[in-house]
Amino acid sequence: MDASKKSALVEAAALRPIVAQFMTLADTTYGGPNDVFAVRFSGQLFRDSQEAYAFAAEQFRPLGYTPLFRKAGAAHLVLAVPGVITPTPTRPWINAVLLGLTILSMLLTGGLYSYAGQAPATWLDWLRVMASGWPFLVSLLAILGAHELGHYFAARYHKVAVTLPYFIPFPFSLFGTLGAFIQLKAPPTNRRVLLDIGVAGPLAGFLVAVPVLIYGLATSQVRPIPLGQVSGFEGNSLLYIALKYLLFGQWLPAPAATDGLPHWLFMLRFYLLGQFTQAGGVDVYLNQTAWAGWAGLLVTGLNLIPAGQLDGGHALYVLAGRRARLLLPVILVVLISLGFFWNGWWLWAGLIFLLGRTYAEPLDQITELDPVRQLLALTALLLFVLVITPIPLV
Repeated sequence: MDASKKSALVEAAALRPIVAQFMTLADTTYGGPNDVFAVRFSGQLFRDSQEAYAFAAEQFRPLGYTPLFRKAGAAHLVLAVPGVITPTPTRPWINAVLLGLTILSMLLTGGLYSYAGQAPATWLDWLRVMASGWPFLVSLLAILGAHELGHYFAARYHKVAVTLPYFIPFPFSLFGTLGAFIQLKAPPTNRRVLLDIGVAGPLAGFLVAVPVLIYGLATSQVRPIPLGQVSGFEGNSLLYIALKYLLFGQWLPAPAATDGLPHWLFMLRFYLLGQFTQAGGVDVYLNQTAWAGWAGLLVTGLNLIPAGQLDGGHALYVLAGRRARLLLPVILVVLISLGFFWNGWWLWAGLIFLLGRTYAEPLDQITELDPVRQLLALTALLLFVLVITPIPLV
């Protein structure tokens, strides 16, 4: 008997009594050189899958193995994978430095957004500009912070190792930041955990973004559109359109003329394609708080695109499993088509093509979603429809 075969038998002898405590055993397979597992047990679980996985993980760890729960038709599989997951140490100083730089960048962006004087000439002038950007900073940082901390606390609740949020500064840009992210240090335990972590972020950010946007819109001014302006408008999601109508009693921007089209058709063309061909009319001019709230809805919509490692991708995966990949070509075609109206979508299409073809696969793929979480996943996908902005900037 060769050494590898002997080792596999020893491993199976140590692991089989553990597996037998939660699964009836029908078959044992030893892994080959190209298999990720050392031993695979096949049978039927007779304990709750979540409890069984927690027990297996605790018992496998001292022996140097990580269990994977899988399904093959009607059979339940337990794969014993050599090695254990050991989260790397955190370095919070990196998070603190990036947060500080992002705060400075966002202060500058907010100040420049509402600045109407001559170009700042001295350091003191620049400091005054930055100091005036605090409404934008507080508003957008609250939205992004809620989003990332939603992920963070959901992961901590489920005892999944996770980093603190990494904020990304981007000075002299529309928002002063490219957003933020957290990184899981271990795979999610099951689909329920994956969903909770995935949707906690956009839901928390959304709950902050909506009141920020409402307050910002209520304190912004509706003014005439300058003659000759047919661009420079922020894009519209279904929710944003509805909030403007509820607050101002009209569909904004309101054109002075509609090219001979019915008003509803002119507005539909603008909302979907970004074509505002007639100068004049009125629109709401967003102050710093409203601009931050609008950005919060935009970020929520982008994160909820149902592809790959995005939050929306997690929601789709837990509902559809590997069939979620079938939607990817459709998403890419839609994004490429929208890119002819806002070329930023081409960048997103490229990123999703490169990074969106893999989905976060939980360690335990036997545990299914409960009805409440199925509704939660559907709610996240519905929220995507409400807040996605087809043409972010016109």
